[in-house]
Amino acid sequence: MTLTSSDNLRMASKQTLPQVNMSEHGKVRYLHLGTEWVQGSMEITKPDDIHLDYVQRMQAWLLFVQTSEVPELHAMQLGLGAAALTKNCRKVLGMRTTAIELNPQVVAACRTWFKLPADDDLLSVVLGDAAEVAAHAHWRGQIDALQVDLYDHEAAAPVLDDAEFYANCRQLLTARGCMTVNLFGRSSSFERSLGHMAQAFGEDAFWAFKPTKEGNTVVLAQRTPARPDRELLQARAEAIETLWGLPATLWLKVLKPVVA
Repeated sequence: MTLTSSDNLRMASKQTLPQVNMSEHGKVRYLHLGTEWVQGSMEITKPDDIHLDYVQRMQAWLLFVQTSEVPELHAMQLGLGAAALTKNCRKVLGMRTTAIELNPQVVAACRTWFKLPADDDLLSVVLGDAAEVAAHAHWRGQIDALQVDLYDHEAAAPVLDDAEFYANCRQLLTARGCMTVNLFGRSSSFERSLGHMAQAFGEDAFWAFKPTKEGNTVVLAQRTPARPDRELLQARAEAIETLWGLPATLWLKVLKPVVA
């Protein structure tokens, strides 16, 4: 299956998609979908770093793997945003990285304003629908880090948030794979979303952060549930900070296993 085919291009073009624009405040550039809601950001002088706290937390799956294994793994983003995760996985972590984005304007904006590089042997940006990609067999069992951040221009609730979608996401994961999801919005419900995920992953598969001050709650769902001890998590967090500059030791203060 070639997901970048003309069929996908026609599919995306037929939908009513919001206009994409950007703004700047000081050293930071922001992506918007025609509203004041921020869909992503980049510190202009550090384009491969992750600027927003919640987006940094989307990398907390790193706590569940050995750092030496990371370049061998495959990351996928459902929703490109300002490409912060895509760039960080590809250029900082050195991973094979696939990003799925419905709106061609977002892809163009990321390449024009947010320093997203051209596709290469490790990077593939696919124009397509996240629900269709998750349901298809093409990447089934191949993704080690699945990062789900799917919001429309109003940012009221996740666009895809039902049990069937999360079951399809689970099928994308390898045995050691982990899904991270951003839950945010005035119409969203943490308990409802976690319940839908539990139908797909089981009740003991989850870790969750405390909400950020902006209201983003990041949830991690493991295909194979595991509870590393505190000593191992601390050692991995320190290694993550040393190697990649992510605030992983701070994560451990606000990240806990949860039972759905």
